[in-house]
Amino acid sequence: MIGYAFCGSFCTHKNSLEALRKLCMNSADIVPIMSECVYETDTRFGKAKDLIDKVEAICKRKVVHTIHESEKFGPTAPLDMLIISPCTGNTLAKIALGITDTAVCMSAKAHLRQNRNLLIALASNDAMSANLRNIGTLLNRKNIFFVPMRQDDIEKKPHSLVADFSLLEESYLAVLNNKQPRPLFI
Repeated sequence: MIGYAFCGSFCTHKNSLEALRKLCMNSADIVPIMSECVYETDTRFGKAKDLIDKVEAICKRKVVHTIHESEKFGPTAPLDMLIISPCTGNTLAKIALGITDTAVCMSAKAHLRQNRNLLIALASNDAMSANLRNIGTLLNRKNIFFVPMRQDDIEKKPHSLVADFSLLEESYLAVLNNKQPRPLFI
């Protein structure tokens, strides 16, 4: 069973949904997870209810969206792998510091305490500034891997990095063999 978690980089949800569809075609069982912010927030990119409906239709499961529900991904109902796609800089920092105040962060904590692999598809406007330290910290931790990423707008957002969501399935397969997909920065 694979966990697939959405954080609030709303502009990347369309790309993440496409990656999720591809994974679902080739994987048996995917549990959708959303941060409370994603589960409750309508944005210019779409309504929360529409995203929830799409994700539940793809996964054929209800979305896990509370800390209480996500705690089960430790010893009670362990996942084979957890994918956070997109993972915001805020969530990245919380994982690096062990903060578990959202469903996604609790899922990651519960999952990692079982020494299982976590794949992060980062989407952060401050990845190469405030969050660069957190990227380094997590790259040095066992069982944490990143989908290859690039700068998405070097002029308007010079510190931003976003995962190449088209490489998510390929990255998932590499992580199954405990390998960090390379090159990391494309």
